[in-house]
Amino acid sequence: MKKVVTMILAAAMMATTFAGCSGNGEATAMKLGASGPLTGSNAVYGNAVQYGMEIAIEELNAKGGLQLELNSQDDEGDVEKAVNAYNTLKDWGMHVMVGPTTTGSANAVAPECAADNMFMLTPSASGADVIKPGDNVFQVCFTDPNQGVASADYFAEHFPDAVIGVIYDSSDLYSAGVFSTFTSEAEAKGLNVVCTEAFTSANKSDLSTQVTKCQAAGADLVFLPFYATEAAQVLSYANKIGYKPTFFGCDGMDGILATEGFDPALAEGLMLLTPFAADGADERTQSFVKKYTEKYDTVPNQFAADAYDAVYAVYQACTQAGVTPDMSPEEVSQKLKAEFTSMTFDGLTGSGMTWDASGAVSKAPMAVVIQNGVYVSAE
Repeated sequence: MKKVVTMILAAAMMATTFAGCSGNGEATAMKLGASGPLTGSNAVYGNAVQYGMEIAIEELNAKGGLQLELNSQDDEGDVEKAVNAYNTLKDWGMHVMVGPTTTGSANAVAPECAADNMFMLTPSASGADVIKPGDNVFQVCFTDPNQGVASADYFAEHFPDAVIGVIYDSSDLYSAGVFSTFTSEAEAKGLNVVCTEAFTSANKSDLSTQVTKCQAAGADLVFLPFYATEAAQVLSYANKIGYKPTFFGCDGMDGILATEGFDPALAEGLMLLTPFAADGADERTQSFVKKYTEKYDTVPNQFAADAYDAVYAVYQACTQAGVTPDMSPEEVSQKLKAEFTSMTFDGLTGSGMTWDASGAVSKAPMAVVIQNGVYVSAE
């Protein structure tokens, strides 16, 4: 994996220096900038986003017509590095920011994009505050509040008699955002939540206490609205102590099968809400999964699919609005804002997607379950 990431970063640096310009210095391709954790504990998400974008760009450039060029920067999921990455991309001549990957980084970069009138479309930053800084900031993924509500509603419909435990990261914007709306909706639906346990970035290296308390409370359904790295800990320790509830996560859980040092067999039966299932029967999903698997030797997750859709959505908006590479980022932004709030988009992660003036997307999550080491629909 490190070798692959190094090659990709080297390619991005070469593209920054040599591609996208004619002999007179005029841009010949729309320059898409992205940032995400390509290294570190959350690299599974950043790499998936980059890989999904690369496949989309390869497909679209093969058509001829408007050409796209990607420069992806490693922000390590750090807010300061994300802002530095954004400035590097601006200096490169970026037309559109397709990122960042994570909510914290996106919250830091969105005000910069708003101030510069740089169109921003994040594939995977789901925090509700991400799109607030300006009318040029949009999301592809559904938001944290929607995930919390949808999870509680799913429990009410499919697990009405469950004894529920919740473990969440109170220091993380994504996790805390999902937890907040889940709690309100769970109360409204009359769900039996018997145990709520928090952790923070300062003490997430050992989550055994939280798991043990859920077990002691008799929880037979445990909600885990946080990322795969910490979830792997929870599942590993639960297996160690013989605790076997139904574990249920949100889109941040996607990628757990590829988490370093984790036995994927322990994720058997894990459920999560996501807008994408790699076992989808439609031709477009099957084509994407085949290309992704052959090129990167792993099955794509929701982050990869949302990133793929992000590039296709930008491309559709650009072609419909008559955007050309010689336009300034401000001109591009004005055209894309008008197009995104009026167009309908069909992608891997939803059909008939639309965006409102706030930048939020309208699409519905679905439940999947891990069976025999792959995600399958739970519907």
